[in-house]
Amino acid sequence: MIEVTKLNGTKISVNEDLIEIVEETPDTVITLLTGRKIIVKESRQEIRNLVKSYRKEFFAD
Repeated sequence: MIEVTKLNGTKISVNEDLIEIVEETPDTVITLLTGRKIIVKESRQEIRNLVKSYRKEFFAD
């Protein structure tokens, strides 16, 4: 799971396997496969880097 920050400052963990779309509109909106949308402070590129880092760490073990 990756940790992101909602606009109100609350940190949440998101299952990166459920992420379908990440878009900047200008806020960053994560759309999950379930249809749920989460607006976060991190940029689209930051989300991408978090997912890459998580997967690299997960598959290295």
